[in-house]
Amino acid sequence: MHTLSADGQGHFAMLAFSLLVSLSFFFGHFIAPDIDPGALMALRFALATVFLLAVLKALGVPVVLARFWRFALIGGCMAAYFITMFEALRLTTAVSTAAVFTLTPLLAVCFGWVLLNQRTGPWVVAALLIGGAGAVWVIFRADLEALLRLEIGPGEAIFFFGTLAHGAVPALVRRLCVDVTPLQSSFATTLGALTVTCVYAFPALIETNLSSLPQRVWWVMAYLAIVTTAGTFFLLQYASKRLPGSKVMAYTYLVPSWVIFWEVVALSRWPAPAIFAGILATIVALLMLLRGEARV
Repeated sequence: MHTLSADGQGHFAMLAFSLLVSLSFFFGHFIAPDIDPGALMALRFALATVFLLAVLKALGVPVVLARFWRFALIGGCMAAYFITMFEALRLTTAVSTAAVFTLTPLLAVCFGWVLLNQRTGPWVVAALLIGGAGAVWVIFRADLEALLRLEIGPGEAIFFFGTLAHGAVPALVRRLCVDVTPLQSSFATTLGALTVTCVYAFPALIETNLSSLPQRVWWVMAYLAIVTTAGTFFLLQYASKRLPGSKVMAYTYLVPSWVIFWEVVALSRWPAPAIFAGILATIVALLMLLRGEARV
């Protein structure tokens, strides 16, 4: 990525981010009934913390925990996102949950304006509204009557609050982590997420019988800890220091398309044709955001 411009590096990081996150929805849907989401998140954050600490030590990078409250705040936002995601996956489909996630760019713009005074031009606003409309269409399963009655499923409603927390992350990273590298902040943020999650999920952790968990839970947990947690924390914070929050989160628009791709390839499962109108809108929104950089 060193041959790319700073913006190019940020875009490349977020493309990888969208791919890795989509697999979280895909894999998570299979193990959601097997373990309490809070306990799962505590275990994955513990594994990710150990992994990132080993990477820091191997590279000779010092650990930075000064003003730990900032890492706990950012980590708490990420923990809320992951816990509500797995709660939602117990109640709804992976595609529908991923569609809720695509509301993140619109929320990121709001947080960027409030916390960083970042200005957003009409082209970006139009793209976000198109993407948001596409996401809503998928969330309501292409049912116009359900949309008019605002009949949103419980899983989607739960995950919206996690998405709200996730939307604040780029602005918080840019404001609070200017004195640390992405790798240092990734470790500290993961440790913060672990701390917050252990407090929240302590009863569930005590009740979880680790020896009785299916093998698939451990495989998915390893992926979530090393790839999704450590990897995406790094990619998100790396990109957040190079791109505005709206562009960082624009790549979430790719996630439902990736999820559909995995389901078609692995399960031969196609969504209802009407759903594709919403998916198309999210892709149009992404292209508008990427092609309209000069207009922001």
